[in-house]
Amino acid sequence: MLIIKAAKRVEKGKLIEFRVQGERRLAVVDRPEGKKDWMVIDVGGQSHKIRPQRVEYEINGSSYTIGDIPDFMREVQPYLDPSSLEVAWELLVEDGQSVTPAEMAQLLFSEGSSAQCYAAHSLLCDDKIYFKKKGNSYEPRTSSQVEEIKHQLEVEQQRQQEKENFFTNIEKALAGEVVDWTESDRNRLELLERFILQPEQTHRNAQDILSEIGCSSTPESAFELLIELKWWSRHENLFLRRSSYPIQFPKKVLDVVKSYLQTPPPDQDSDRFDLTHLKVYTIDDESTKEIDDGLSVEFLSEDQVKLWIHIADPTRLVRPGDELDLEARRRSTTLYLPTGMISMFPVELATGPMSLRQGQICPALSFGVTLDEQGAVLDYSIHASLIKPTYRLTYHDVDEMLQLGIKAEPEIPILADASKQRYLWRQSQGSISIKMPEAVIKVKSEDEIIIELLDSSRSRQLVAEMMILAGEVAGRYCQEHNLPVPFRGQPQPELPPEEELLLLPPGPVRACALRRCMPRSEIGTLPNRHASLGLDTYTQVTSPIRRYTDLLTHFQLKAHLRGEPLPFALDVMQQILYSVTLSAQEATLVERQTNRYWGLEFLRRNADQIWQGVVLRWLREDENLGILLLEELGLELPHRFERGVSLGDRLLVQVSRADPHRDEIRFREMLEHEIQSSMI
Repeated sequence: MLIIKAAKRVEKGKLIEFRVQGERRLAVVDRPEGKKDWMVIDVGGQSHKIRPQRVEYEINGSSYTIGDIPDFMREVQPYLDPSSLEVAWELLVEDGQSVTPAEMAQLLFSEGSSAQCYAAHSLLCDDKIYFKKKGNSYEPRTSSQVEEIKHQLEVEQQRQQEKENFFTNIEKALAGEVVDWTESDRNRLELLERFILQPEQTHRNAQDILSEIGCSSTPESAFELLIELKWWSRHENLFLRRSSYPIQFPKKVLDVVKSYLQTPPPDQDSDRFDLTHLKVYTIDDESTKEIDDGLSVEFLSEDQVKLWIHIADPTRLVRPGDELDLEARRRSTTLYLPTGMISMFPVELATGPMSLRQGQICPALSFGVTLDEQGAVLDYSIHASLIKPTYRLTYHDVDEMLQLGIKAEPEIPILADASKQRYLWRQSQGSISIKMPEAVIKVKSEDEIIIELLDSSRSRQLVAEMMILAGEVAGRYCQEHNLPVPFRGQPQPELPPEEELLLLPPGPVRACALRRCMPRSEIGTLPNRHASLGLDTYTQVTSPIRRYTDLLTHFQLKAHLRGEPLPFALDVMQQILYSVTLSAQEATLVERQTNRYWGLEFLRRNADQIWQGVVLRWLREDENLGILLLEELGLELPHRFERGVSLGDRLLVQVSRADPHRDEIRFREMLEHEIQSSMI
């Protein structure tokens, strides 16, 4: 019925409204086209073939021409005030009364001319807030619907404004202006970050941003844009950003820090063993900020001494399950990167009241040990203590004191002799020592990279042996008292026969062959032999500020020393160790990847240098692909040799290509005449 009615209304000279690709358009009916269609001509003179069903509105009268359309629209224009609809809605909403365009014209304008009726139709047709179409009329929306629609429109308007502001800020930043990025801007920039960090996923919003500013929609373009915007640096640590390791501390944790710095909580160990009379040496690298261990010698008689290993006691401030503990557990370890440290605890605590600071009375967990003549543990005791660090020494200071034989500090040579004694005793117990060049990469600034080789000095051996001794003593105590702690172990390796090892060149090549035979260390709640250390029981306990498993051992040990229930039962400890171990492995991978990146960046910047390399081991000998050790830098890198070489051969190489972002490195072997010319 509706179609027949529409067909009767359509006639030559009628002014009608229809839609072209969703756009409302006025046209004059020209002539019928076949049995069902009509040809209409719009204001631009363009002809359209339409069915009567497409007619959305008919203007009264039937003698219009194309030239009448502009005049008609000028007559309509004064009535097109969208705000007038709100007044009409308020009058109609209570009764829910529907209106036709003609009725709306009477309500709004008190008249019903063709222009006024069409204006009412246009207002109702374009309205998205107050009225909705129902058949040939419009009914008012409910108050709650109107309120919700207005809210949505405001949100959309705000979103559009934020988008425009974002692109304006992009232009400013690219022009070199300093931009104060808003929260909305940051959210959009984070879309680009995720595109770079997880390119395998779908990132339509990020690609739209790149497209709108004329960049190709690739992760590489997004990376370059963030650098140009100074949002990221050229050497942004993508390994860290891809990991789950948190870079910032939550506000609730920082609030605890602020509170504890002002008012520390009560000490659970109010009867700490007073060892402040002992001379305490802390020995670390000059750059170390977290001072977590100190050493003392107590003279028991003329021929007997007690060695004291004092370990920082963060449990003075941390309780199992509190905000600090849970955050440290989430991090599992302090990250040591070439660009700096990211601490397991907030740095204000880690380098402040948690550290063993020179000249201040500090809480500690102290291990007192006497050794027999061979270096085995004769007796030991463990105490929650108070100490007062006397000297903050570097490894270089201690080496110098040992070399000069400083008489005023007799404790230093005693500690050195004890460490040597311990080393020999552990060797007698089957320990395996592998010495490979170890490099430390430091990025002083983006313009300065330093690579230092760690020397195997007496001072470093001294500290290492004392830390191993504390771990053995802690392990023994926990084993004797059935305390579930993170015991460390390592299966016995299957080493090559002696005659086979002797065929390899001594030094790094032989050490590398041994290293490849060593199984990975294991961590569990039961004591287990540690093959390379030569110990039947061992738990790490000397770095509770920067290693969460050490902190766990502290919690258990100290609770037992106080005679209190253990904070972590066996099953709970196993669950915690599982998650912490995974986190620690991820952190180790980030450290390794970051070190490799900066090692390659160092070589890229020093491409004109000639380096001495040692053929360390084969990757695929049949393809001449092996590992080259750059002895001066302690870097082990892949290289395809262009001539026949043997393990242990030394050759001079120069970087031909280095791309740290792609993890690529290529060397070329220097020819004799090139070496000679470089020396001139």
